[in-house]
Amino acid sequence: MIRMLGAGLAFTGRHGTTALAVSIFIGLALPALSAYLRPYLEFAVFGLLTLAFLRVDQTAIKTRLKRPALLIAALVWMMLGAPLLTYLLLAHTGLSQLGPDVALALFISTAAPPVLAAPAFIYLLGLDGTLSLALSVAAMIVTPLTVPFVGGLMLGDALPLSVGGLAMKLSVLLAGAFVIAMILRRVCGKERLARSGDHISGLNVIVLLIFAIAAMDGIAASFLSRPLFTLAITGFTFGLALTQIGLSLGLFVPATREDAYAIAHTCGTRNMGLMVAAFGGTLPEFTWLWFAVGQFPIYLLPMFLKPFVRVFCRLNADSVTQRT
Repeated sequence: MIRMLGAGLAFTGRHGTTALAVSIFIGLALPALSAYLRPYLEFAVFGLLTLAFLRVDQTAIKTRLKRPALLIAALVWMMLGAPLLTYLLLAHTGLSQLGPDVALALFISTAAPPVLAAPAFIYLLGLDGTLSLALSVAAMIVTPLTVPFVGGLMLGDALPLSVGGLAMKLSVLLAGAFVIAMILRRVCGKERLARSGDHISGLNVIVLLIFAIAAMDGIAASFLSRPLFTLAITGFTFGLALTQIGLSLGLFVPATREDAYAIAHTCGTRNMGLMVAAFGGTLPEFTWLWFAVGQFPIYLLPMFLKPFVRVFCRLNADSVTQRT
């Protein structure tokens, strides 16, 4: 039985990209399951954080830290530049008149750190994911400092938690996941973890499956009752992700093209689930809809953008296959 479970996890890990894409549509097709799993979304986020920290390649991060200028510049842009630009748009355009729910949606999708699966997406595109990995970990570290600051500035009294409460909740989530991951590293040892890579990937996919299905709660009903409105919000989430990718690409293209795209794609895949967990899983209806359909660009853009990446980074099909 244990061997069969292990083999199943390994198989799931090796076919993770397909499983992740399918998970969103499972949530749409089974709304009752989504409603049942929604209360567990916060636990799923914590599990994903723990598994991500468990698999962090410390050697790769140390390699990138030898030349930290690009990493620091990307971190400042991602965690302060992009959300502050969003704040300026809210403050000096008519967007602020759309209400606090819209501002909250823009906040969680521009101030949140990147998903820790971002390096995996970069590898799947045939690029070196070490810069994305280092950037993702660094962004997680500064999140309890930058996100409450930006939230207080962008939302003020409309912030669902106080600035201090948000900082504390984010710190507990991140620190707790990091400590558990370090304990597991110490108990299991590097060699056993290295041998169990596919099994950990499989477990990660299962937790992501739970997260994605839970995130789809109410979305099928929204597509049925307000199809044009829901499709429009979905289109806006794709547009925002692509805008963040495009602006980041323009800023960092003086670096190597591979590094520029790694930064850009990492910036465009924000961990909105972490923000939802910090708010206790409760969001206004519009913001929840934005968060839910915002998972589509995270999981689908790597597939859509692969031809562009191949041309932009001057990769051939063989190099993509070898790196993946």
